[in-house]
Amino acid sequence: MHKLICVHAHYRYWESVPTRWKDNDVYGHVNNAVHYSLMDTVINRWLIQTAGLDVHGGEAIGLCVESHCVYKGSVSFPEEIQVGMRIGKLGRSSVRYELGLFRADGETLIAEGHFVHVFVDRETRRAVEIGEPLRSAMEKLVIA
Repeated sequence: MHKLICVHAHYRYWESVPTRWKDNDVYGHVNNAVHYSLMDTVINRWLIQTAGLDVHGGEAIGLCVESHCVYKGSVSFPEEIQVGMRIGKLGRSSVRYELGLFRADGETLIAEGHFVHVFVDRETRRAVEIGEPLRSAMEKLVIA
């Protein structure tokens, strides 16, 4: 199993995400399912806006085949969450995104997790090689 190294400086891409009123659960903190949603949103926003993935018309699409989250602390509305992302492994057709969710101070860890995408042909759903410009953008986020 690949161990996450959760140090602020190890993340290559950052987004600030506000919590919403509806994110709090009956216990007064952001519900665990929201952490997965935030990670998925940051990954896909980066894929579309930075890496050039065409989710509506592109030949290849990324399917989530694995996700995991370890909760380290709590956060509540109306706090901001700083989400750091890096790529832990870049294969021929798959990629492992690793994410850290931090309080607004950027140092206090709330959760860490990962998503694995396999890129497939939109029609056949068979694995395809990660092409350009996606691969070049991903290589910039790979940790050493």
